[in-house]
Amino acid sequence: MEYNFPVTRTTHPKPRPADETKLGFAKYFTDHMFVMDYDEGQGWHDGRVVPHEPFLIEPASCVLHYAQMMFEGMKAYRTPDGGIQIFRPDMNIKRMARTNERMCIPELPGDLFLAAVKAVIEADRDWVPSAPGTAMYIRPFIFGDEVSFSVLPAKHYKFMIILSPTGSYYAANDGGLSTTRIYVQDKYIRAAHGGTGYAKVGGNYGGGMRASQDAMKYNCKDVLWLDAAEHKYVEEIGTSNAFFRIADEVITAPLDSGTILPGITRDSVIQLLKKWGVKVSERKLSIDEVVAASKDGSLQEIFASGTAAVISPIGWLNVMGTDVQVADGTVGPVAQKLYDTLYGMQTGTVADDMGWTYRLL
Repeated sequence: MEYNFPVTRTTHPKPRPADETKLGFAKYFTDHMFVMDYDEGQGWHDGRVVPHEPFLIEPASCVLHYAQMMFEGMKAYRTPDGGIQIFRPDMNIKRMARTNERMCIPELPGDLFLAAVKAVIEADRDWVPSAPGTAMYIRPFIFGDEVSFSVLPAKHYKFMIILSPTGSYYAANDGGLSTTRIYVQDKYIRAAHGGTGYAKVGGNYGGGMRASQDAMKYNCKDVLWLDAAEHKYVEEIGTSNAFFRIADEVITAPLDSGTILPGITRDSVIQLLKKWGVKVSERKLSIDEVVAASKDGSLQEIFASGTAAVISPIGWLNVMGTDVQVADGTVGPVAQKLYDTLYGMQTGTVADDMGWTYRLL
């Protein structure tokens, strides 16, 4: 289906960041946003691009009380010829559908989703940065805004997309990769079997903030989550999927528990490693095995993968108060190659022989 969304241009355009090398992450927002409504019996309607500005919400809106919402995360990249492309949007659409089903949110057609992304990017195309390590972060989200205290799925929803030009999530001073410190604790959990761990919902992130705050006390950037049942097996790092290179094997947690978010970068990493002939295992890995591998010298690399940072190398773990170094603490060769390949594909400087990029403009 072809969609044509009306565009209301802002009359007060914001000054764009003067130095793209100092964008940070989600510090700036563009001039426009996409908004669409859903009503039971009418479906999705009245999609439009409007100025990015605060909007009114009824205090009794159900999302404020029961958190019926979902969100996605993706990026648009400036290519050498001045074009703009996104990365594996079909995977975002599939994940959005799974999350919507889990949260009792009405289905949003994939072609409508893509058309909305294109419309708002086109409105703010001049905001898409081109400096190394930068991109336009795209945040689509849906929330129930029915006025009700009933603990039931809403009958009215809003679908919105906002944009933020960003730099690297964890960047070195030159914009490249640098290692971080991660805290391992067994007090809090991110997700349990049967919960919403596999869905992209706000509660998964809000519930993790306490552990992230505790990590900062140990000079760590984020948390390595352990499983909920035994507090033994590694799961995710912060809001990202985790990979461990031990000897000649790269290990990541399996998705079958329903506690791991099926990351798009995660899937891309697995496919690339297999293509390169690297042994990849999706299996349970205990934190004790990781510590033992560090002691015997077989722990070569740990890195996280996700849309925000692409690849985040880990140089040290703080395991319940004890420091564990990962190899020599520097960026490993597999993490570096993955970052260079993925970011190169995304920006059009490396040939996309996987068919993953999607040209928007």
